[in-house]
Amino acid sequence: MTEPRRRGRVPAVSDADIRRVARSLLVEQGPDAMTLRAIARELGITAPALYRYYESRDDLVTAVRTDVCADLARDLEAAIEGLPDDAGVRFFAICRGFRRWALTHSREFTLVFASPVGAGITSAMQQFGEPVGRIFLSAAGRLLTDYDVVTPPTELIPPELRDDLVKFQTDLLRVLADSGQKFPAEKLDLGVSYVMIQFWARLYGHVTLEVFGNYPIPVSHPDVLFDSTLADIGRGIGLVAS
Repeated sequence: MTEPRRRGRVPAVSDADIRRVARSLLVEQGPDAMTLRAIARELGITAPALYRYYESRDDLVTAVRTDVCADLARDLEAAIEGLPDDAGVRFFAICRGFRRWALTHSREFTLVFASPVGAGITSAMQQFGEPVGRIFLSAAGRLLTDYDVVTPPTELIPPELRDDLVKFQTDLLRVLADSGQKFPAEKLDLGVSYVMIQFWARLYGHVTLEVFGNYPIPVSHPDVLFDSTLADIGRGIGLVAS
């Protein structure tokens, strides 16, 4: 049985309306709720009408993801506003700002950082060319310029990882060149690449466990645990979290 055709004028919608409703569904119900049918229902239009703006749901998810990343970048910039011009202070402030944002925007965090590659992103390296990635890379570049970051000797890096790290170096240098970011490329050796990957894995892993409530034990003071973890990571590369 076909649905009767609606009488009257179809409500006028804009791209901004579509993204606003999609973002609202994301925040209220999670990434899976961002369906074209649900968005159309909220806007009082038919789902096919959305194809005037987006060829597929994946295209819409990409647009929402871009909006979320832009908002996160603004939050991270605000986290270092007014701080001393010290590379270490600013770097750790960005790390803490990332955690705060993730805890207060858990569903946006899920969309951007806990969804499979392909859901609105073509490759993991693409993240380094985005506003959030540029902020982290800029802060890391300042650290390498202003501090003597401790990195492991090449012989201590597992040989099985070296090809992956060399590819990471190559891809990252290309992204840096394309974006025009100031980064001491001459310092991006195998040891620095290894440290960068490990730092991000530990930071991201800790935040993800906290966002999804997956700590193996109840933690009464999560702020203290995070600061302790951050300080431990920093000491491992010759920095003191402050």
